[in-house]
Amino acid sequence: MSALILRNRFQGNTTLIENDFIDKYMAAANGEYVKVYLLLLRHLNNPYVSLSISQMADYLENTEGDILRALKYWEKEGLLTLDRDASGSVVGVDVGHAAKAEAPAPVQVPAEPGILVPVRSVRAEQTAETVSPSHKKASASRKELKQILFVAEQYLGKTLSRTDVDTITYFYDTLDFSADLIEYLIEYCVENGHKSMHYIQKVALSWSDEHITSVEQARNTSALYNKTCYSILRAFGINGRGPAAPELEYIRKWTEKDSFDLEIVLEACSRTMMAIHQPSFEYTDKILENWRSRNVQTLADIRILDSAFEQEKGSRVKATRRMPATVASAQTSSKFRNFEERSYDNMDDLTRELLRSN
Repeated sequence: MSALILRNRFQGNTTLIENDFIDKYMAAANGEYVKVYLLLLRHLNNPYVSLSISQMADYLENTEGDILRALKYWEKEGLLTLDRDASGSVVGVDVGHAAKAEAPAPVQVPAEPGILVPVRSVRAEQTAETVSPSHKKASASRKELKQILFVAEQYLGKTLSRTDVDTITYFYDTLDFSADLIEYLIEYCVENGHKSMHYIQKVALSWSDEHITSVEQARNTSALYNKTCYSILRAFGINGRGPAAPELEYIRKWTEKDSFDLEIVLEACSRTMMAIHQPSFEYTDKILENWRSRNVQTLADIRILDSAFEQEKGSRVKATRRMPATVASAQTSSKFRNFEERSYDNMDDLTRELLRSN
């Protein structure tokens, strides 16, 4: 192809962009991030126009979160500095290379006896050595992110929307997930029947909170999570599906908030099935609440409670047998104890009660 002929028709109403930005930063950056930087440059020398993050978001048809991610990206690249207030909110932007430490004194390197290399040449070599690796790293990162987006489309079976791209970019740039970890994140969610980017983001944030930084850590956490969920479902006689959202909330409450061991939860599930003969997360939750209030931590603690209950029950039965039938009936308690239904002790008691009712 023939070379392009370029003509300069710009007048005075122009925005200047450093060649350094085009040569070293533009190609490696997300296109939306470039737009934000150009918009900042457009308003940089106009003191009569106010510019807020919300205005930038409206103008570029982005969210405020998108704008903040772009500003943080360019701050990380050293092209601007953000001023923050006490709460951490961005209140000012200094556009331009961030201040760096003072350059070392020029080094005079003898090329030949009696001849010194010009200082400008030495400085140029120093600049090439410091900038080039950074540029190469940024370029490699962008290529890696593009590969992640391609893999995500294959797993999700669709073309990614801009929101999807921004979310995955957030995993990469802000959460600092590796490419392998993001790929495993999407694979894990899809294999468990969840293709919603909102769900994938919730999992990513939970991994970040747990300081998971490798696929191995994520795989171990996922295996433990799956074991817990499916063990509880099996205890309820539920097979062939994962937990529904309300069920998952209960499971997380029992295992994370209340910190019950899995064997304690499974015992509560078993007692639920014996008591009402159907799965009920609400009923199990009441059993566990009762145990938590009694500081139950092991199965041995439960056996101690059971033994104490049986002794109390035996004492009540003996006391009832010594009382006249009418008094015993009047003192029958309706208190919910240990989730067991009241029952007559023998057929004679039941017969007397029926005759009395007639």
